[in-house]
Amino acid sequence: MDSAATDRFDTSRFEASRNRLASLAYRLLGSAADAEDAVQDAFLHWQAADRQRIRVPEAWLTKVVTNLCLDRLRSAQVRRERTVGAWLPEPLLDGDPMLGPADTFEQRESVSLAVLTLMERLSPLERAVYVLREAFSHSHTEIAEILDITESASQQHLHRARRRVTAARRRGGGEVDPASARRIVAEFLAAASSGRTERLVALLTDDATAISDGAGLTETLLRYDTPQRIAAVARAGFKSTPAKRRFVGGTPAIHYALVNGASAILVVVGDQVVGAVAFDIANGRIATVRGIAAPTRLARLTRAWRQREPGTPLIAEW
Repeated sequence: MDSAATDRFDTSRFEASRNRLASLAYRLLGSAADAEDAVQDAFLHWQAADRQRIRVPEAWLTKVVTNLCLDRLRSAQVRRERTVGAWLPEPLLDGDPMLGPADTFEQRESVSLAVLTLMERLSPLERAVYVLREAFSHSHTEIAEILDITESASQQHLHRARRRVTAARRRGGGEVDPASARRIVAEFLAAASSGRTERLVALLTDDATAISDGAGLTETLLRYDTPQRIAAVARAGFKSTPAKRRFVGGTPAIHYALVNGASAILVVVGDQVVGAVAFDIANGRIATVRGIAAPTRLARLTRAWRQREPGTPLIAEW
């Protein structure tokens, strides 16, 4: 095989792993844009390597991407940008290949907005071990090789990470019947847009939390911690006004969607998603509301939305 043919063959081998590598990087970084950068950096490493000496390309690429992500998580810039209380994961529309494997509950949970947010509180190594084990089923022997740690250390990191995720699982209430989740979200939107505060409060758990990125206009997240306050904010936020329509650049439609496995509503102007609100539901009520409207956080979701047939919106003209 001549050198050009070899390069084409090796490029094809990398491309066959791209989606898996991207879903690994996304789980580690919580950002689709950063995940894409990490995978592209891995491709440059792959091109520069002596590929004839790489016995198991998939294992080699997994190690490279994982360590590129760890380097990014440990960087001073990222630590400043992602201090607790100042960062939300980038939401992805269900079906996006970057969400990766979803056959088991643990795989689906590992890419939820709740767990991606929670993992900001883990050390980079705890985060990597948890993702490699729970989402990609690597053995502790394999994880030790990828991270250059002992198997015992891998087991300890996993134990600590699982303990924190289990606490979040108890709060989130686990998986929810899809039809019930859609009904609850539709009721929330109807109550918010019509200003029915009492109904909104009734739909929220007693310890409900709402978090918003303030459309990227604030340096820290906006947080609301009582059902009454969340209801007031939702009522004000979903009240349609000419000023809001000017701000988003038109008359939005509001659609129901699944984002990172959770029920969500998308605010859409034309074919542009200008806002996403995702809900964690526990025991028939809403436990967490996450609002994301910073344009940089919605770019990939918008691209995926444009490939879909949107269906009938919950509100056709808001």
